Amino acid sequence: MSKPENLVTTPYDPRPFFDEMFMNAYSVRPHYQSVFRQFMSMKAGSLNKRQSATLKRMMEEGITFTLYTPDQSEALERTLPFDPIPRIIPQDEWLKLERGLKQRVKALNLFLKDIYHEQAILKEGIIPRKMVLSNCYFRPEMMRLSIPNDVYVTASGIDLIRDEHGEYFVLEDNLRSPSGFSYLYKSRSIMTHLFPELVFSHAIQDIEHSLNVFLSALRKLSPSGKSHPVIGLLTPGCYNSAYFEHTFLAQQMGLELVEGHDLVVIDHKVYIRGIKGLRQIDVLYRRIDDDFLDPLAFDPNSMLGVAGIMNAYRAGNINIVNAPGTGVADDKAIYAYVPDMIRYYLNEEPILNNVPTYILSRPDERDHVLQHLNEMVVKETSLSGGYGMLIGPSASDSELADFRLKILANPDRYIAQPTIQLSRAPVMLDGQMAARHIDLRAFVIAGEDIQVIPGGLTRVALKEGSLVVNSSQGGGCKDTWVIR
Repeated sequence: MSKPENLVTTPYDPRPFFDEMFMNAYSVRPHYQSVFRQFMSMKAGSLNKRQSATLKRMMEEGITFTLYTPDQSEALERTLPFDPIPRIIPQDEWLKLERGLKQRVKALNLFLKDIYHEQAILKEGIIPRKMVLSNCYFRPEMMRLSIPNDVYVTASGIDLIRDEHGEYFVLEDNLRSPSGFSYLYKSRSIMTHLFPELVFSHAIQDIEHSLNVFLSALRKLSPSGKSHPVIGLLTPGCYNSAYFEHTFLAQQMGLELVEGHDLVVIDHKVYIRGIKGLRQIDVLYRRIDDDFLDPLAFDPNSMLGVAGIMNAYRAGNINIVNAPGTGVADDKAIYAYVPDMIRYYLNEEPILNNVPTYILSRPDERDHVLQHLNEMVVKETSLSGGYGMLIGPSASDSELADFRLKILANPDRYIAQPTIQLSRAPVMLDGQMAARHIDLRAFVIAGEDIQVIPGGLTRVALKEGSLVVNSSQGGGCKDTWVIR
């Protein structure tokens, strides 16, 4: 018996979760109705061909992400799984998110300036001094160092989730070297090429100009004040999981893609080695961690960085973006204090809420978490990318027991959050719509002012029921539209 040519034409029941497309088993949200109708009018054979073409295009363009898993002897380079059903955010909803994200990034930059200068927020006891000064990402080398325009974080990726009522919460602030920019642009490019009737029949906010915004922000952070400064992107190299992204950004913005061995420091100035000689570099957008940035200042064993670059930075001959030491502000324990930062520095109430967070160095909160461990998500404060996590409701007894011991041994290293009923969106699977959990990484560019790239990157957990959406843990992505 041959398969039916048309797709299933009825929504699935979203309960007990909030679903981006479906209100219930019988109705589609108003801002999704056109997309739903267009997908339902596609023949299964046609859709399969387009999905195959998507995969082929991603392979041809090298749109990849490298996975490292304990059960594999070698890293696995793969195309990032892409789902063709876009996530749609209505304009009024986006405007609130945009205001909240700008407010948050503004406060985080003020926090970083404060802790590396006056430390007023610590003196007033709003954030525990020990939590900041003993943090592994706090860099004493940055104390009293002036930063161009006081912008410590130029490019950030703020992770947002929705609960079962559709309310947004900030889940994480990624400030060191957030990845995902390239997949945002490539997702739109793929959709425009393979599903033009969908893209051009909707009034979607443009994202292409945001690369110019990013480049303009980098130019204006040049300490030399040159109208056309030399800007480099420092990558760890082709074995890094986000190397595709590094090459994409360098190519699209016209940056010099460099590795540590391409650079040399002479008289506190940083130069790019080239066949025509040395060329001084003014701004370095680094995509390597602080530890590896300068073997003279940080890890002496680093082979990835540039010896002496911190001295050039202190001398004001180069700007490093994002600034060294920004990681202290995206530590998962510090995250719990961001609403207090907003009230303290801006005298405003936070527009976007945090997920309720337990600080496990506090005895009463630790006791509560240990009594409800199977209901909690526990995270190691210094890790990201989905590593070092316990998802209580799906953990085995042995995993719960193991984490209990880890928490008791080093409570400062962990935070815990109640399990949120993460929202879902439909993905196309074997010609059918199936529900999968999602989040949203929103990208914020801070220069002379703060701008948010419309939409961001929607990440998708590909396994049914899984709450882990990180690309480094096998998650996929979909294009995200903000409708005007």
